[in-house]
Amino acid sequence: MNISIIISTYNRSDYLKKTIEGYLHQNRWPDEIIIADDGSTNDTAEMIKEIQKNSKVRILHIWHEDKGFRAARIRNKAVAKSSGRYLIICDDDSIPSPALVKDHLRHAEEGCFIQGHRVLLGSHISEDFTFRDISLLRLLKFSIKGQANNILNALHLPVPLIRVSQKLKGIRSCNMSFFKEDFIAVNGFNEDFEGWGKEDSELVVRFYKYGLNRKDIKFSACCYHLYHAPYSRNSLKRNIALLERVQKEDDYFCKDGIDKYL
Repeated sequence: MNISIIISTYNRSDYLKKTIEGYLHQNRWPDEIIIADDGSTNDTAEMIKEIQKNSKVRILHIWHEDKGFRAARIRNKAVAKSSGRYLIICDDDSIPSPALVKDHLRHAEEGCFIQGHRVLLGSHISEDFTFRDISLLRLLKFSIKGQANNILNALHLPVPLIRVSQKLKGIRSCNMSFFKEDFIAVNGFNEDFEGWGKEDSELVVRFYKYGLNRKDIKFSACCYHLYHAPYSRNSLKRNIALLERVQKEDDYFCKDGIDKYL
């Protein structure tokens, strides 16, 4: 089954480079990597061009003009250009564990989407941390110094802990996967969401209305979240109101979604 990685980014070419490198050093390569660029300056484009020169994996760069935080829109545009039947979505600040692609693919199941987990890295180590630093011993040392949280998520067990539910708590699109056909069926991300917050939860609400379950996987499919300053919360109140409105509705198909790009 072909698999596409969708990485959202905005003006963090240093972090993005490390995340792409993590996907280029998987024990099961993705079939393509698509960068969903929410209006970065030319530094990001130049970095991607350099990686493309030597990459054995197809890398596409999808960009639109910077008009504020529009992650929902640029992700829809990126998915519309994807060729994989199965999609993993993540952010430029989330370095994948070496088995992340294989783990998501192994547990992919029709009627479900997958929610993975993450280790949170501190500000003092994030700048230099790469996929080569992923080991339990190093993470333990970082944890003792207060530079790594949730390190139990880094455990990779032969039989992971799997919970199937329709909960919203803990939804994070920095490590989520689903079938492309399911994403298109609900019309993708709702582009009414602008500014940081809740666009991923709203997508999941519509997934549930469509009939999907959440497959929560622990001790497998882990990523490593690099520290950065918090996003502006100026749009959060508005976005929560949008989420609550959708929760009360019956329809799973959003009006302002991916269909315009297909």
